[in-house]
Amino acid sequence: MTRRLARPAMYAGLVVIVLGLAKIHARYIGHYVLHSTEPSRLVWTIAYVVLLVVAAYGAGLPDLPRSGRQAFTSAVVAPIGAATTISLMQLLTGDALLPRFVVFGTAALAVPWTLLCVKVASGGRLRAQLRDRVVLVSEPTEAAALREELFATPERPAVLLNHLTPAQAQPIGARSRPLCELVIDVSATLVILDRTALLDPVVVAQAAALHEHGVRVRPLTQFYEEWLGKLPVSELERASLLFDIREVHGARYGRMKRMLDVSFGLVGTVVLAIAVPVLLIGNLAGNRGPLLYRQSRIGKNGKRFVLLKFRTMRLGSAGATGDWTRENDPRVTSFGRILRVTHFDELPQAINMLRGDLSIVGPRPEQPHYVEELTQKLPFYGLRHLVRPGLTGWAQVKYGYAGDERDALEKLQYEFWYLRNQSLLLDARIVGRTVRSVIGTQGR
Repeated sequence: MTRRLARPAMYAGLVVIVLGLAKIHARYIGHYVLHSTEPSRLVWTIAYVVLLVVAAYGAGLPDLPRSGRQAFTSAVVAPIGAATTISLMQLLTGDALLPRFVVFGTAALAVPWTLLCVKVASGGRLRAQLRDRVVLVSEPTEAAALREELFATPERPAVLLNHLTPAQAQPIGARSRPLCELVIDVSATLVILDRTALLDPVVVAQAAALHEHGVRVRPLTQFYEEWLGKLPVSELERASLLFDIREVHGARYGRMKRMLDVSFGLVGTVVLAIAVPVLLIGNLAGNRGPLLYRQSRIGKNGKRFVLLKFRTMRLGSAGATGDWTRENDPRVTSFGRILRVTHFDELPQAINMLRGDLSIVGPRPEQPHYVEELTQKLPFYGLRHLVRPGLTGWAQVKYGYAGDERDALEKLQYEFWYLRNQSLLLDARIVGRTVRSVIGTQGR
């Protein structure tokens, strides 16, 4: 079983555990039977399986834990959370058709099973790292940045073994080939060349010789795209940004995306109507003042719109210009922090989606004064405004919060990658990662 199969195997195992315990209970303990004459039992069973899968995904199982402690904690918390939730649901509805033997027995058996799947996934990750062994030819600053990127959240794991500058890759004697010698010495499987190295015929000749002997060669920009899910600003120039953007150049994708936005907005509006009375009470207790907050943002084609949110900051502080919003911002009230962690503060944006201001997925909409400032300082920043901004986005799930200009530059690299790779499948992938972030209480 490989790393790629670890997740579906874990989900399949959870289904088998639930159905297996149900069968045991029906045969030896009670009368738990799943068939068409008892649809409620089947509904509760399916609901429990869904809760187990969602909880496991939200906890990052099986591929995200990087230590035994993280793995054990996640493997225990996820099934217990699902078991507690399904028990509370049955208690509130008065329809306790799912036996406690099945509920808590599944939670107990899920722990060793998920730990096994985590071990398989981590073994696959290590094998992938050994498979993608990298030598980089670039300036020293690029090597330091790449090491940090590969340690954080790569899309495909790899390890940077060594680094040469273009000058260090130059032959010293007639038979010297420093790049080839280094790659052979460290048993590298992948060579990356930055823009300067690609313009050097001597370096390219050595890379070509390595390529002929089975070593993969990638330009730095392509490596960032495939392994890191971003476009490096250091490698960008106007010609490299002349790619098709599906929301602009693909009419069918744009229409399908807008239909999904409207559907999502309608559902969100219903949830919003149900949540408002409860949130009004919480607002009176820990966030006194107006519940709704309005702020001007820049949307598609640079047009301004009014973004709607539930207020999370003290009165008079949320609208201040010149101050970037930060994680754990001291201006956030106690109730506002709950809204942020649960992402309930963004519920009113369902109205923005119906209006056409927002999409489900897209670049984060920024305030006008930030846009004006960043357009002057960051290369090609305006390109992000060719598409409708999003409730969530690739930059949000990959990098998180932008607290200053440096963070904005980092997020811009992910936004460029999203524009280049737009698709409904990618949008679904981003929504899935957002769900994982929300369940993992990584609220902003």
